[in-house]
Amino acid sequence: MKSKKAPYFFIAPAIILLLMFSIFPILIALLISFTDMSLAGLADYSRIEFLGLQNYQNILQDNVFIQSITNTLFYVLFGVPLVILFSLTIAILINMGKTKYFSFMRVVFYSPSITNIVAVAIVWAFLFNPSESIGLINQMLSTVGIQPIGWLTNTDVSKFSLVILAVWRGIGINMLIFSAALQNIPKTMYEAAELDGATKWEQIWHITIPQLKFSTSFVTITTIIGWLQFFEEPFVMTDGGPLNSTMSVALFIYRNGFQNNQFGYAAAGSLLLFVVIIAATMIQLRLQRRGQN
Repeated sequence: MKSKKAPYFFIAPAIILLLMFSIFPILIALLISFTDMSLAGLADYSRIEFLGLQNYQNILQDNVFIQSITNTLFYVLFGVPLVILFSLTIAILINMGKTKYFSFMRVVFYSPSITNIVAVAIVWAFLFNPSESIGLINQMLSTVGIQPIGWLTNTDVSKFSLVILAVWRGIGINMLIFSAALQNIPKTMYEAAELDGATKWEQIWHITIPQLKFSTSFVTITTIIGWLQFFEEPFVMTDGGPLNSTMSVALFIYRNGFQNNQFGYAAAGSLLLFVVIIAATMIQLRLQRRGQN
C-alpha cells in the first residue's frame, strides 16, 4: 500500500518557503505595527513600547498618507487600462506577422521591462527636462508653438509623466503573456470565420478577445497589484515630489521606515496596503467567476 504521506513530502519545500518568506514576515509586520519599533528598539527590545492601534489612527489622519492613497489610485486608474490595452494591441499585431521583423519587435517591446531602472531614469530625465534647449519632448513641442512643460516639476503634470514612464516599462512582460495565449487559439476558428466572410476586426472582436478572457483576467490582477505597489518610478525620478504630488503608498512606507526610522508606523501603512491588495484581488476573482457563469 502506497504511503499517504508521500504528496506532503513533495509540497513541503514550497510550504516551508511560503511560511519563511511570506506568512512569517506578514505576521511579524503585524506585530511591529502595534509598537513604536525603531533602530533603537532593534538594538534593545526593552525600548519598544506597545501602542495598540495608535499607529493606525495616526496614519489614517496623516495628510501625506491620504495624498499618497489618492496618487496611487490615480496611478491604478490610468496605468492599468493603458498597460493592458497597449500590451494586448501589440501582442495581436505581432502575432499577425510571421516575419523575423515581428519577432525582433517582440524583443524591442520586451526590453524596457528588463532594463535597469537607474539607466531608464537617466534617459527619461533627459526627455522630461523642463528646459526647452535640453528636454527632447519640450524641444519637439516648441516646434509647434507649445510652451515648455514642467513634466517632473509641475504638480499637475508630474503624475502623468510617471504613468507614461511606467506604462512604457510595463508593456513588455504582459505582451509576452498575451502572445503565449494567442498561440493557443486554434487556427481553425479563424479559417472558419474567413469562410463566413468575417473581417480581421470581426475576428479579433469575436474570436481573439473572448479566447483571451483568462489571460486578460490574470494580467489585470497582476497589473493592479503591481501598480498598487508603485514605487520605483516615483522613488528614482521625483522622490515623491514636487510637494508630494507623486508620492505613492509604497514610497510613503519606505520613507517612514528607512528614512524616518519609524518602523511601527511604516508597518501599519504596509498592512493597510496589504489589505487593499487582497481586497482588489478578491474582487477581480469574483468578477472573473461571474463572467464564466
